[in-house]
Amino acid sequence: MDSDLVENTAQAADRPQETAKRRQIIEGAQAVFLAQGFDAASMGEIARRAGVSKGTLYCYFQSKEELFAVVVQGSCSMQAEALLALDPSDHDVEAVLTRLGQAYARFQSQPGCMSPIRTVISISERMPAIGKMFYDTGPAVGVATVRRYLEAQVAAGYLAIDDCEVAAAQFLESCRATIFKRLLFNTGEVPTDAHIDHVVAIAVRTFLAAYRRDPKDDAIGQH
Repeated sequence: MDSDLVENTAQAADRPQETAKRRQIIEGAQAVFLAQGFDAASMGEIARRAGVSKGTLYCYFQSKEELFAVVVQGSCSMQAEALLALDPSDHDVEAVLTRLGQAYARFQSQPGCMSPIRTVISISERMPAIGKMFYDTGPAVGVATVRRYLEAQVAAGYLAIDDCEVAAAQFLESCRATIFKRLLFNTGEVPTDAHIDHVVAIAVRTFLAAYRRDPKDDAIGQH
């Protein structure tokens, strides 16, 4: 049943037009889930917050689980969009990774960004399909997008990387060092832009020190 839920959610998301009423319900549900978490949230409260009757709510969504899956999918799509603006023909790797890292860290530092992650973690043991969907439509998309950019730079001769998927994942993780876990566990203040820039600059320098291709290697190979 869990897998059917995710399949139905994906089919609904693929509909050519999303009605205003459906969006209204999703926005109301998102507000309730963020405020109360999954277990405490009720369909009655979601209907009230969305300004619709429970009957109307159930016309669009059969269960709280299905509605939560849609909210999670929307959150993942927003995160993925922050990473998708990577032009493989842009060979200024340092500038590209700096912009990417800063956008990624700032996105995750936004107020409320951690709440869906905490909620998914709390229910993923009993609803693994939702955990898988969150990963597949969020973190996995980000890693795959960066991997493709890195592969293009390897092919163009600007980088030397044996495993672009691992390199992509490592880079993204390093951009949120000292940031993500503090926010996830709700300890400490939201990082300043200066701190984010500092962390990302270190991540980029470390990445390039490991993977930037040295033109001298080509010269040596020609002798």
